[in-house]
Amino acid sequence: MTTWEGTDHVALERDGTIVRFAKEEHREKRAEEVRREAAILTALAGVVTIPTPEPVLCQPDEGFLAYPKLPGTPLAHLPLPWRVPPGFATRIREFLVRLHAFPLGHARELVELDVWPMGEWLDAARQEYAAVAHHVPSELHGPIEHFLSAPVPEAPGELVFCHNDLGIEHILVDPQTREITGVIDWADAAIADPAIDFARLYRDLGPSILDELCEDAEVKARARFYGRCTVFEDLAYGLDTGRETYVTNSSAALEWLFPG
Repeated sequence: MTTWEGTDHVALERDGTIVRFAKEEHREKRAEEVRREAAILTALAGVVTIPTPEPVLCQPDEGFLAYPKLPGTPLAHLPLPWRVPPGFATRIREFLVRLHAFPLGHARELVELDVWPMGEWLDAARQEYAAVAHHVPSELHGPIEHFLSAPVPEAPGELVFCHNDLGIEHILVDPQTREITGVIDWADAAIADPAIDFARLYRDLGPSILDELCEDAEVKARARFYGRCTVFEDLAYGLDTGRETYVTNSSAALEWLFPG
């Protein structure tokens, strides 16, 4: 049996089945989280163009749901030069087009609104940077501090159904062929700015991926902003938990996020 633990969930894998437990301590809130995630996954089946987990057992009162394990390895575990194979951007773009076109009326029945004022994103980034600045190369301090004092982008004019945490730790690939095999962890799905689903891919994979995924200049500007804001959170998480993958990936990303 294999175990993984994240911020909000613990997952166990046995005999090809994933059992995912919510860590929320309050029983009623925990049950609602489980129901919500199961409903999201059920609604996505047959809608998006990349496989997502399909629940076979949902036990809200016990705080877990179960689904067959999708094949593949998280993209975050592959060496950086191997992370963007031919066709990757095309598949992700098609996936996000379908996801972002999900009917908002139905989405409102499944997820909540998750939109922060742009200033709050920057305030959070300032706090998180202060906590990790001593782990950031000194030559990057100037560009980072410039960003943290610069004006923020305009707020989004359109909101859509988003994965809302689409980093490379949640994209599965075949480690041999590097074909995408799944998108996992939908616990944070929400009605949000579409740029948020480009932001972590830009953060994790570099500027060229954003140009391949999105043509709208305003969306791309917000994606860059969110990507820069979220890197400090990931770095802090890696340092606090001892997860070297997060530290390594975040440290590498700082180089292209804040080029000077």
